[in-house]
Amino acid sequence: MGTIYQSIEILSKEKGIDPQVVVDAVKDAMLVAARKHFRTAENLVAEFDEQTGAIQIFAVKRVVESVEDPVNQIALADALKIDPNAEIGGEIRIHKSTEALGRISAQTAKQVILQKVREAERETIYSEYSGRVGELVNCTVKRIEGQDLIVDIGKTEARLPKKEQSKLEAFSVGERVRAVIKSVEKSGKNSGVIVSRAAPELVMRLFEQEVPEIYDNTVVIKGCAREAGERTKIAVVSRDRDVDSVGACVGMKGMRVQSIIRELRGEKIDIIEYSEDPVVFATHALSPAKISRVAIVDAAEKHMEVIVDDTQLSLAIGKKGQNVRLAAKLLGWKIDIKSEEEKRQEVESAMAALVVPGAPVSVLIDHGLPDKVVEKLLEAGIPTVEKLGSMTPEELEQVPGIGPKLVEKIQQSVIHYYDQFVTEEQPGPGGEVPAEQRAEEFASAEAALPETPAAEGAVEEQVQEEEALPYEGAPAPAPSEAEDVPEGERNEASESDLQAEQLRSPE
Repeated sequence: MGTIYQSIEILSKEKGIDPQVVVDAVKDAMLVAARKHFRTAENLVAEFDEQTGAIQIFAVKRVVESVEDPVNQIALADALKIDPNAEIGGEIRIHKSTEALGRISAQTAKQVILQKVREAERETIYSEYSGRVGELVNCTVKRIEGQDLIVDIGKTEARLPKKEQSKLEAFSVGERVRAVIKSVEKSGKNSGVIVSRAAPELVMRLFEQEVPEIYDNTVVIKGCAREAGERTKIAVVSRDRDVDSVGACVGMKGMRVQSIIRELRGEKIDIIEYSEDPVVFATHALSPAKISRVAIVDAAEKHMEVIVDDTQLSLAIGKKGQNVRLAAKLLGWKIDIKSEEEKRQEVESAMAALVVPGAPVSVLIDHGLPDKVVEKLLEAGIPTVEKLGSMTPEELEQVPGIGPKLVEKIQQSVIHYYDQFVTEEQPGPGGEVPAEQRAEEFASAEAALPETPAAEGAVEEQVQEEEALPYEGAPAPAPSEAEDVPEGERNEASESDLQAEQLRSPE
């Protein structure tokens, strides 16, 4: 047996690949080198002799009567010189000397062989490890490449990237570690096996090793959410009524869970009892916080609202939102956490939104405001009396069709509207306004009357202008108190007030 074939067999055993794959790689490499050397487009084939280890190269040509393609065809007369048995339509092989292949060709052949062997090795690794994703493996750190670790997992090397490491851990070369197989890449920059120390599967596999009840399927792990180096929440349920799922995972005096925490370099672990009811499960998942109540917002979208006491809010949310984030990941639901105070304010604002605040501006029609003015106010986006009352005269004048005269009329209507509430709010013990208050109001009204003829003329002029407003159906302006109350009646009213005052005095 040739020495080349012996070398191929040794290489195949080392890499765990089929020797025939290596032989094919060597043949392909020789063909590439021959094409490069002979600079020909002929159809070349290679043959490997296992006994001698020699590789022979042949150019294959089709036998034809008249040659049209000299590269791939040969005339029958020429073919018979090489092979007496040649016939039209058959193929003939012309031997090519490999002795002429130089150093460059040999280097090219070497590169092709190495590439083919690597591809075959990748294929073998992929077929072996692709079905073992999520499996716990024991590794040894071989070397450090930048922030990644290259570990030995037995038959091959695996990569432990920085993002798959826990921030609590640091490893040195030669150290033994346990990790789970995260993925197997067939091609690309990071081809090969990727292992992880940050995946939730690592915690699940460690629990399976430490807790016999999980190993024999009495206790089942229903889910696991993890933030490596910080906290892990794992949900378990018991299939036997006599077995406490959480107690089995914790172990006697916490021995079982403590050994896992040591393996994870002190990472916190919450063991939670699983429930089919999402409300009950959410209450357990948000521990150690105490939950007041849980409301399902949208079952189809998996959205729930959790109400907690004001003192429990920060505990339920956790450090940087970690507790609620892990709980949401474990449940697979979107969780909104609110305190009792926040929920109360939300309900109050929702109730307030249902009630339209303020009276409609149309009520001012009953208080002397023309219909057309009300329409203009509504068009300007002033729907309520409250909004109208809060506006300054300058703001009102900016409304189309509203001038200074109408502004004054609007203000009078608003004041008249609010006066009815003031009168209702201040009745006396018998339901009537006290006589003293009436006397004071009468005195202030009398003081406000115009005393000079010039003032009376101004009032009459104002009344005439208001009557000339271009609105049909507008009510006549209310007469002033001076015109409304005759002099004799005013004197009688004042006399009756004086008599009432004398009757009330103790003397």
